[in-house]
Amino acid sequence: MNPVVLGTFLAYLLAMLAIGLLAMRRTRDMGDYLLGGRRLGPWVTALSAEASDMSGWLLLGLPGYAYASGLEAGWIALGLLVGTWFNWTLLAPALRRQTQACGDALTLPEYLARRFPDQARPLRIGAALFILVFFTLYTASGLVAGGKLFESALGLPYTTAVVVSAAVIVGYTFLGGFLAVSWTDLVQGLLMGAALVVAPVIALFDQGGLAASLAAVEARNPHLLDPFTSARGDALDAVALLSLLGWGLGYFGQPHILARFMAVRGARELHRARTIAMGWVTLTLLGALLVGWAGIGYFDPPLPKGEEEKVFLKLVALLFHPLMAGILLAAVLAAIMSTADSQLLVASSALAEDLYAYAVRPEAPHAVRVRTGRLAVLLTAGSALVLALQPGSRVLDLVAWAWAGFGATFGPLLLFALHRPALGGRQALAGMLAGGLTVLAWRHMEGGLFDLYELVPGFAAATLVLAWPARRTRPTPRTPGRS
Repeated sequence: MNPVVLGTFLAYLLAMLAIGLLAMRRTRDMGDYLLGGRRLGPWVTALSAEASDMSGWLLLGLPGYAYASGLEAGWIALGLLVGTWFNWTLLAPALRRQTQACGDALTLPEYLARRFPDQARPLRIGAALFILVFFTLYTASGLVAGGKLFESALGLPYTTAVVVSAAVIVGYTFLGGFLAVSWTDLVQGLLMGAALVVAPVIALFDQGGLAASLAAVEARNPHLLDPFTSARGDALDAVALLSLLGWGLGYFGQPHILARFMAVRGARELHRARTIAMGWVTLTLLGALLVGWAGIGYFDPPLPKGEEEKVFLKLVALLFHPLMAGILLAAVLAAIMSTADSQLLVASSALAEDLYAYAVRPEAPHAVRVRTGRLAVLLTAGSALVLALQPGSRVLDLVAWAWAGFGATFGPLLLFALHRPALGGRQALAGMLAGGLTVLAWRHMEGGLFDLYELVPGFAAATLVLAWPARRTRPTPRTPGRS
């Protein structure tokens, strides 16, 4: 365990906990704890949304996939880039306006309940349960990524590494809530962006430039340079291409990203925030791909099977002085923490606001609800920890399932709820169930069409349910003042 790397890690972790303590002093009620009082500026909104989006998979899962599959991985990045733009354009402004107009709704389940009062209870409770299921998986992916980081960088046993990463993330989320999460995400987003510029540039330079790196890849496996074939040389069919591009559909339903849209100072701030977000996403996705592709030519012999997701960690350890390596490896921790903290917070809101305060004790005072929210953070983290303590868990697999679940459950429903005033409550509930249950069922089928990424059929099923009967339903009564 290099003492310089360890010292860099400890300094970074202490800084994040200090931010949590500072945010705790500004957290007075559930509006502050869950949405920061709706007072985020464009920079914090943009980088917090995207840092919480990308998670540890940006520096572990995506570079690992690029290392294993070559240019094929570019299709995922393209889908995510397009999906990000549409999310900021179609969903963000309308969601900010309507959640405030619908009784200042603090959570997505609360918004859905107010938007469709005739099905308020099943929609709010059902949405909260889906959030708990899929965020347990998603948070587990972050803890797995943290375990791999501490195991690789500090030489800790995997179990100890996972527990340490969980303790830090829970610490500042427990203390400061949304403000702590958003402020730390700003710092973490800047650090992640810097790491994904510096690491691939130095790796390519060390190999003699881009041309030399491409020549090394071609010598290893020429199929890796063809975006229309797999690493084995098989042509990518429609199912494979739709599965890769289909990742972009998931953006419309991710509660931890959408919470940033709800928390910005005003809808007018979102245009500038979108510009910042798109620049950051373009830069980091390209950097993550270049890390994986540079690693193909750099490691001879290749990394062992199952170790692909450590390509960034291994490149950094080989190429940089321990102090710089510690900073770059802290960027991986930043990616992990920036998503896991957001997921814990949204899951805690589902337990505290949408289940406890709504269904069990509606008259609970603000102080009790804040305490319940903090307890919910511990419960959600504990459940995720149980899943993460399986060393064979893969970051990208866990992220893929959770991403699909949220994208299909909430994506089509929110698009229709925000842009189709005539949508009825029963239809909304049916669409939510169709998307979520399709993902859960599809995941356990295989062969032929069932090899399609479950987000695509789940999104399609929900869209069909929401679109087809709409003209036959009576309009839901509009909430006064809702735009």
